[in-house]
Amino acid sequence: MNREQIKPAVLCFTALTLITGIIYPLFVTVVAQLFFKNQANGSIIFQNGKPVGSTLIGQTFDDPKYLWGRLSATSPVSFNAASSSGSNMGPLNPALIEMVKTRLNALKTSEPDNSKPVPVDLVTSSASGLDPHISLAAAYYQVPRIAQLRKLEQKEVKEIIIKNTRSRLLGLIGEPVVNVLQVNLELDTYKR
Repeated sequence: MNREQIKPAVLCFTALTLITGIIYPLFVTVVAQLFFKNQANGSIIFQNGKPVGSTLIGQTFDDPKYLWGRLSATSPVSFNAASSSGSNMGPLNPALIEMVKTRLNALKTSEPDNSKPVPVDLVTSSASGLDPHISLAAAYYQVPRIAQLRKLEQKEVKEIIIKNTRSRLLGLIGEPVVNVLQVNLELDTYKR
């Protein structure tokens, strides 16, 4: 390689390093902070000035007075954002079948009088293992239990669910979904 080839290569390398390593990331960061500040900072939910969760990452709720979300497939702990992934278990995998049976038993034990079919998103995990949302059907399935334990009317619980439901993207894409954390936080502060 001669000097005539080295100079353009070094200049090109330096220019690309500046553009892709400094200018572009700085531009994206500035735009994100100006126009999408909440999302760029993790969509954190604060209560009494303290962070209690994110609208983007699910949490485990085991207490029957709360709305229960999807199962998490992350490890070593549930809803571990550092290891986002699905379970990679096929529908005939014995471990998946056992996990679904365990969740069905927990749902039936907590709501023995509920004869409705259990929505699939209450017994399976999402592709990311972090999903903070459930379907309206999954939320409505849990209304009788929550209303009874909190001594609320079912109508009141449904109103909270509807208030925390995100509709379809552009009115066309996807299904309406309910943010579990937001519903549970509102249930805790609900006043008649």
